[in-house]
Amino acid sequence: MPAVRPLPLLTALALVAALAAAGCGGSDKKTAPKSGKAKPSTTAPADTTTAAAKAECQKVRAPKPKPEGKLSKPTTKLDSGKSYTATVETSCGTFAIALDVKQAPKTTASFASLAGKGFYDDTTFHRVIEGFVIQGGDPQGNGQGGPGYKVVEAPPRNTKYTSGVVAMAKTEIEDPGTSGSQFFVVAGPDAQLPPDYAVLGKVSSGMNVVETIDAVPTGPGDQPIDPVVIKKITVKPS
Repeated sequence: MPAVRPLPLLTALALVAALAAAGCGGSDKKTAPKSGKAKPSTTAPADTTTAAAKAECQKVRAPKPKPEGKLSKPTTKLDSGKSYTATVETSCGTFAIALDVKQAPKTTASFASLAGKGFYDDTTFHRVIEGFVIQGGDPQGNGQGGPGYKVVEAPPRNTKYTSGVVAMAKTEIEDPGTSGSQFFVVAGPDAQLPPDYAVLGKVSSGMNVVETIDAVPTGPGDQPIDPVVIKKITVKPS
């Protein structure tokens, strides 16, 4: 979903092609496809160590949109011999992502670089589809923004987007594995998406926070009626 051209609301069939999580810095709106949208389920969350206690969202103001990014593609990578955790602090609580550095070195390095620059601070989860995905990472807050560059790292063809998997969004016209800054977290049991979206990692704790965000009321364009703000994302060795 990078930038200027708004897409029509994606229908259940069209959404699969639209996973417009604009992690890229272009001008095509990116959204997570709705095709094969999973129904809400009572199955155990990916984070089995976290209590099932319901998280609560704070009432916060929507942050001001940031300009389209003009960053250069990062050249450094994370140490494949180490494990890294991305901690996502939101107005609905905090969850953590275990980054898949070995399978997606380019994607994880880009995400970590953006987090380190504060790119994600004071942005929102601008798109929430209950039982499917929550999507954020857009500086403009409308699904059209990105960092100003693209990374391409196609995932394995047997990739499954099941509960807790975190991946990068792209437009249907972009190559598999293309990403910018927008990412999505699978909130349902299985998003039933094709293996076209670069995998960032998987939620390792705080899945109850993801589920709380997944259940917030939404309006036009699947945008939460009350903003869900990403306060900060930090990436550190774990």
